[in-house]
Amino acid sequence: MPTATPVSGTAELRDETVRQVLRTSIGGDQLRLRLTNEFGDVALRVGEVRVALRAGTKGTDIDPATDRAVTFGGQRSVTIPAGSPLLSDPVELRLPAAADLVVSIYLPDTTPVTTVHGFAYQENVIAAGNATDDRSVTVAETITQWYFLSGVSVRTRQPHAKAVVALGDSITNGFETAVGANHRYPDLLAERLRHTGVLNLGVAGNRLLHDPNPPAGHPAEAYAAYFGQSALRRFDRDVLAQPGVEHVIVLLGVNDLGHPGTSAPLSEVVTAEEIIGAHRQLITRAHEAGLRIHGGTILPFKGDTLGFHSPENEAKRQAVNEWIRTSGEYDTVIDFDAALRDPADPLRLRPEYDSGDHLHPNDAGMAALAAAVPARLFR
Repeated sequence: MPTATPVSGTAELRDETVRQVLRTSIGGDQLRLRLTNEFGDVALRVGEVRVALRAGTKGTDIDPATDRAVTFGGQRSVTIPAGSPLLSDPVELRLPAAADLVVSIYLPDTTPVTTVHGFAYQENVIAAGNATDDRSVTVAETITQWYFLSGVSVRTRQPHAKAVVALGDSITNGFETAVGANHRYPDLLAERLRHTGVLNLGVAGNRLLHDPNPPAGHPAEAYAAYFGQSALRRFDRDVLAQPGVEHVIVLLGVNDLGHPGTSAPLSEVVTAEEIIGAHRQLITRAHEAGLRIHGGTILPFKGDTLGFHSPENEAKRQAVNEWIRTSGEYDTVIDFDAALRDPADPLRLRPEYDSGDHLHPNDAGMAALAAAVPARLFR
């Protein structure tokens, strides 16, 4: 489930097709695509969109028998106004669980890439001309982002089916996992929850309380836009607006601690109480919408290579985690910290779960995160 963030239009497409692969969770017989121009300041013209199942387990070749045209209000070519999303008409396509879906978008005009998911951990490709219905494409460029595509919803006939949103930052997004392996923790959780759709709304670098704000002259000016709008700002769009959602898992707060003084100004230093206040707001808004919301404890990050850790930030992490565990305000506590911390030094990640930067879990750590979520929560 990609989500979108704004970028300064460094990439540009013209008379090209972007072919993108994404992993679905629950199976079904009908789908809708959600395209997005929400961070564009000019209208986005889309020449054609097609969707198909992937042929095989690698690359972007499609199974021609599953190739479907995607329409929007009955039209195959459409213009998306600046600042807007666009939901497709229903597409009849039988999807198994954990399907690899290929979405091909043809952009005929000069099109700056202004709305993008920065870290897809999936190889996608760009091809010349309208190649949307080609079984194989001649690759002009390989990218590891998702362009102008922010979601896919699947209609299932399974009784008692529901959806859970995994709301988070780079850890939920799958940072440092193997490209193309679908080892993000929401993917691995979805393998356990056959009657539940899992929507990954993780955005690398995301904070609860602040939008990206790199200091002038800092290297983060080149990439901070990928961090996306704050969780408080994007919650209604990325959680409450999702079809069929009944549950939310929140794993956020480490960037609120670590970004000030690294990729954000020191004026944005926050207290433990402010982080707790942001969590409380998410809880209130979820409950107002009738959702159950589950709080994940912040993982340890002592010794991290990004400069996040300090005695002060550790004290705040401990205070926030104690509140998550004991306040009773979340419907359920998911103790990610306990599942991944090193028994020999609980302020660090277990070595076998550490990607090497002492902040992000590796593929084995992602499996441990998924295993820490009790399946009974969604029955």
